[in-house]
Amino acid sequence: MLFFSINTIAQWLKDQGLANVFPGIIDHLAADFRRWPDFHKSARHATYYPDGVIELMPCADQNYYAFKYVNGHPNNPALGKLNVLGFGVLTDAHTGYPLLISEMTLLTAVRTAATAALAARYLARQDSQRIALIGTGAQAEFVTWALSTQYQGCQIHYYDTDPQAMRKYHDNLAASSIPVFPADSIAAAIHGADIIVTATAAKCRADLIQSLMLSPGQCYLGLGGDCPGKTEFSSEVLQQCKIVVEYLPQSLVEGEIQNLGPDSVHAELWELIAGTKKGRTTPEEITLFDSVGFALEDYSILTWLYKLAENGDICPDSVLAIVPDLADPKDLYGLVKA
Repeated sequence: MLFFSINTIAQWLKDQGLANVFPGIIDHLAADFRRWPDFHKSARHATYYPDGVIELMPCADQNYYAFKYVNGHPNNPALGKLNVLGFGVLTDAHTGYPLLISEMTLLTAVRTAATAALAARYLARQDSQRIALIGTGAQAEFVTWALSTQYQGCQIHYYDTDPQAMRKYHDNLAASSIPVFPADSIAAAIHGADIIVTATAAKCRADLIQSLMLSPGQCYLGLGGDCPGKTEFSSEVLQQCKIVVEYLPQSLVEGEIQNLGPDSVHAELWELIAGTKKGRTTPEEITLFDSVGFALEDYSILTWLYKLAENGDICPDSVLAIVPDLADPKDLYGLVKA
């Protein structure tokens, strides 16, 4: 069983450069979404606590079974801990044998950003240049890099209620070629924006975007809501948008559409990618990708990692002896007999 640590994944992403990595990941995700009917799908299994949520996210096809353990604890940063962390496992569906285990704190941020950029292909205007980023926490830099690979020459206007998070974001991107500009309010960041990303963590029913802020042709990427009772958009704003989700049964429980219901949804993302439904059809439409993160995205990035390892493009930390190697597969007791 191949083992990939946080240090190995971080070093590989640094060596390759996110600008070079994201296009391949986005295309890999698109290929998996396009074959949506091939997958065994279910909403994630979530256990809720007063301080947060712990989830298991499984997804499988006929060749691989994958799952991710992930949490969401918004108060963790005040304790010096991550809000979201995770690890993932990929197994051979034909034998049940594990193939790899990997950190998925970084990989979750990468796949979330890649999925948002993929959705923007179908929901944003192709000539989009100004991007607003509301929330500059752990996800912010990744979605910035992902979108910048799809919209060459774009500029980012960003805002967060936490000045320290804004400074962190600015400092992390200071040496990049991506032009970033701080704003003093959500309204200022959104003004004139073609694509608006919301990525906030507070577990409450927020109303980040007021109806008067909406402008024809905007595309909203809602990345910051994924539990019951936690939203970023009011029902009044949602009713003015063409809404696309990842997996409707899961989104109804923890997405923005928990405010409205299934009739508010235009399509699942795979339908746009497969061409069975249209995304943006006019320059004036206001669109929203109501993203909560779905297990197919974890399956996709784990199989992407496994293929890299098979091709020798990334080396695991080690090979873990998780499964016994027996001369007689019926003699498990032989391991302890001596």
